[in-house]
Amino acid sequence: MAAIPPFHLALPVRDLSEARAFYGHLMNCTEGRSSNHWIDFNFYGHQLVVHLGDPLTETGSSQVDGKQVPAFHFGLILPWQEWHELADRLQAQKLHFEIAPHIRFEGEIGEQATMFFRDPSGNAIEIKSFRDDSQIFAKD
Repeated sequence: MAAIPPFHLALPVRDLSEARAFYGHLMNCTEGRSSNHWIDFNFYGHQLVVHLGDPLTETGSSQVDGKQVPAFHFGLILPWQEWHELADRLQAQKLHFEIAPHIRFEGEIGEQATMFFRDPSGNAIEIKSFRDDSQIFAKD
């Protein structure tokens, strides 16, 4: 897969200390610039900025491979081994998963490892991985 430029995403959070503990400590994202109202994180090479504000409310879900997936979410596609290491670390920390780590579309086009969880402000996050990156945009 060709290299893509880093994305920038800004999210509302209810508390910067919670966000710092979650993204900085639990997710192992290094902190960049910050103020009393926002924090930059290096989210696996992408710029994630959390701003004090009203967190988003749940806007529904869709059924995907037998699971109810939050309609509004963001996330990453990690290398296979790195995904498993993160899943193990989050499970060891007893993080609550909306959808526990598992393999989706097993044996089909687009087979992937995936997990869903929320940050302390309720923002839904999906972390996924493909054994074969050519499957990321594969169709029937």
